Amino acid sequence: MHRIVSGTVAMDEAVHALRRSAPSWAATPITERIALLERLVPRILDVASDMVTAAARAKGYAPDSPWAAEDWAGGPWALLQGVNARLEVLRRVATGRDPVESHAVRIRDGRLAVDVFPATGWDRVLLNGYRAEVRMQEGATPESVLAAAAEEYRGGASPPGVALVLGGGNVASITPLDVLHKLYADGQVVVAKTHPVNAYLRPHLDWVFGEFVRRDWLRFVDGGEAEGAYLTAHPSVDSLHVTGSDRTHDAIVWGTDALAERRRREDAPLVTKPFTSELGGVSPVIVLPGDWSDRDFRFQAEHIVTSKMNNSGHNCVASQVLVLPAGWTGSRRLLDEIRLLARALPPRAGYYPGTENRSAEVLARHPEAEILGTTGLVLVPELHDHDDPLITTEVFAGALGVVRLRSDGPHEFLRRAVDFANDVLPGTLGATVLVHPRTEKAAPSAVRDAIAALRYGTVGVNCWPGVGFLLGYTPWGAYPGHTRRAVGSGTGFVHNAFMLGEVEKTVLRAPFAPAPRGLFVGSPSLSPRPPYFATSRTGRATLERLTHFVAAPQARRLPALTFSALRS
Repeated sequence: MHRIVSGTVAMDEAVHALRRSAPSWAATPITERIALLERLVPRILDVASDMVTAAARAKGYAPDSPWAAEDWAGGPWALLQGVNARLEVLRRVATGRDPVESHAVRIRDGRLAVDVFPATGWDRVLLNGYRAEVRMQEGATPESVLAAAAEEYRGGASPPGVALVLGGGNVASITPLDVLHKLYADGQVVVAKTHPVNAYLRPHLDWVFGEFVRRDWLRFVDGGEAEGAYLTAHPSVDSLHVTGSDRTHDAIVWGTDALAERRRREDAPLVTKPFTSELGGVSPVIVLPGDWSDRDFRFQAEHIVTSKMNNSGHNCVASQVLVLPAGWTGSRRLLDEIRLLARALPPRAGYYPGTENRSAEVLARHPEAEILGTTGLVLVPELHDHDDPLITTEVFAGALGVVRLRSDGPHEFLRRAVDFANDVLPGTLGATVLVHPRTEKAAPSAVRDAIAALRYGTVGVNCWPGVGFLLGYTPWGAYPGHTRRAVGSGTGFVHNAFMLGEVEKTVLRAPFAPAPRGLFVGSPSLSPRPPYFATSRTGRATLERLTHFVAAPQARRLPALTFSALRS
């Protein structure tokens, strides 16, 4: 009891200090906000290696393990990328330029879209061939989009307020990036509760954001469900953002007692504050049939395995259902490559609470399932029933199921695949479409219509949607339309450095094949095999170099970074 009371007193003190300081943050001019972000950069570098070491050890491998590449990518690099994206946009506004240039707004496939990546020359060098556009909701106009961009800094500043961020426990950059969004996009000071699974990051976050903490614009607190519940109901907290599951959201909004379902039916929530959330879902990978070479099968198998086994599958946008054409001979070949690659990966174990139980449930349901290698990856080569847990429930572990759909050509296959993804799979966070450039060239309207029809917050064409989380410029969140009574993958968008309104989805594109081979298959770029691939031999070293490079870009550092990437 004493511990709980002491914690309550400490949380009250934190929230009240933030409430007193909220007006000073609201009055902080854009030039000082830019300077604060600039001073974050060296502080992130100060603790970058320690953050990676702490994450690796918590997940059960050494800091120099190949698996630690994901901790560089999802930790300090993602945080620096997010800071740099906000700096790019705020500097434009501070110097009198429009945050979004008018030529970046155009009509694509009948819907207004904004080109958001690449945004700088260094983006074009470091992620050559990667592109991102944000498609706007129906009814948006070029004038409304341009007027709403970065409105917080162009006459539409929000009133002072206190936001609560309930951090995610799986990826190191989730909580700090959500904090930055609340501070810089919503104009609110923040109390951020770290997640018990990665509370080891707390000292590093305190250091990185030390200046914000000293000015009482940000406070980090620790704790579990009890502390989270206390803060969500706190009268001095004005808004909430949570990363978790739909169960987390529902527990906050409707409660966990016997009256919870009645409250939902009657739409009588316990919490009525503005509430945004990112809650995951079941993410599909849709593979179009095509004339693939041996190296195409190998590369895309690496892509799929990475999208599943990054972070042991403990990602809200981890691939879970592989949608293959039933009549395509390449389906069997692709699965064989996935098996070979997974068995060759270094060992690792799931670390997130409940992983063993969730994997055991998959194996109990599917005695035919294959355990591939020593990574914990479970492959179910044929899913038949729409009530299968791999189809109905986010597994949040290393399990991948396969669904085969009849293929009468790209148009019919994609129509069936889109209907399956939209109407059967729960969640709308991210979907992947893998298509050979020659196939897309031969049936452009089929691919175009599928991208337009997929109801997902991020659609990756030859690109895992998780990349969208890392870029900073791209909005991150579920497809619009969820409500608190049926919250799905959540509501609202974070990151979104351009601070766009009326967002429908992000469409990412990446090369189908790495350089130089991409030149010969119709997707030319200078990008080698991505360093975040689980199969990259130099991924950890490359991403460490990349982290230091984006903190202080200099041409003289490019050769070493490039050489490391090419050796992947």
